[in-house]
Amino acid sequence: MSETEAETKTRIAGVVGSNDVVLFMKGTPLFPQCGFSSKAVAILDHCGVAYESVDVLQDMEVRQGIKAYSDWPTIPQLYVKGEFLGGSDIMMEMFEAGELQETLDKEGVAKAEG
Repeated sequence: MSETEAETKTRIAGVVGSNDVVLFMKGTPLFPQCGFSSKAVAILDHCGVAYESVDVLQDMEVRQGIKAYSDWPTIPQLYVKGEFLGGSDIMMEMFEAGELQETLDKEGVAKAEG
């Protein structure tokens, strides 16, 4: 039995709301399953922040629901402090302009350990 769109939205909102940085991606940070997700992980790792990842390939409701939640058609999707920042292209543009690090610093996002 699949969950309703409302249940999926509530579940997504819970993950986004309870983590400073969330990356909805295909695969995991150790084993990204697409080039865009791999690029997004590399950017976040370079910024040195702690982040939660959600593998949309493991959950079809979230895979479809996240697109409606953000009104953004592609994955990966990055959220910082509950705000949708964008996909891998926007992440790359922000990273190259120094805006991503600035945003993460301004929001007081925790640094990754180790």
